[in-house]
Amino acid sequence: MQKIENIILDYGNVIFMIDFNKVRQAFISLGIKNVEDFFGHKGQDDLFDAFDRGEISATQFRDAIRSRAENLQLSDSEIDTAWNALLIGVPPGKHELLNELKTKYRCFLLSNNNEIHYAYCMRHIQDRYAVPDNSVFFEQTFYSHLMGLRKPDAAIFEKVIQQTNIIPEETLFIDDSPQHLATAKALGFQTALCTEEEDLAFWLDKYEL
Repeated sequence: MQKIENIILDYGNVIFMIDFNKVRQAFISLGIKNVEDFFGHKGQDDLFDAFDRGEISATQFRDAIRSRAENLQLSDSEIDTAWNALLIGVPPGKHELLNELKTKYRCFLLSNNNEIHYAYCMRHIQDRYAVPDNSVFFEQTFYSHLMGLRKPDAAIFEKVIQQTNIIPEETLFIDDSPQHLATAKALGFQTALCTEEEDLAFWLDKYEL
C-alpha cells in the first residue's frame, strides 16, 4: 500500500447522513407504486441518474414524479418534501474531522447530487453549523449535477484526476456504495467502504490518518 497523499470523500452517508427507507415511504405517500424498483441504494430509475447528471431541471424532475404518481395536482413543495426525506443531516463532529484532515492531506469531495438535494444540504449546514458550503473543508468539491457525470462511471473519476493532478495510487477514496468503489479501485485508487459500523472516523483511524 502506497503512502496516502490525497483523500476523496463521498457525501451521502459519509458526511451527510441519508436514509433510503424514508424517501421510499415518502414516495409511497405520493402514490408511487413499485417503489423498490423506482428508487434504491443499488439501483434506480433512469430519471434519477439524469437528474444527478444535471440533464434535466428540477421542474422536469417534479413533472416526472407527478406522472409516475399519476397525480398532476402534486405541488412542488409536496414533491420536494418527499424527495428530501432522504436527507437526515450532518452529525456533530463530522466537520471537525474534515477540518483536521485538510491540514494534513489534499482533500476533495465527490458526490452524486442534484439541484434539489444540493439546495437542501447547503441550507442544513448553513442553518445548523453556520457553514456557507462544503468548499471550506475541501481543496475542490465535485458534484455530479454540475459536472454532467455521475458515479460509478469511470469518466467522473478521470475528470477529477485531470483537474487535480492527483495520483490514484496515492489517493484514498471513501464511499458508501460498493459499485462506486469498484470503479475507483479499477482506476488504481485505494478504497474504503463506509458503513454504519465502519464510518468515516473508523477508516481514518484504521489508516492512521
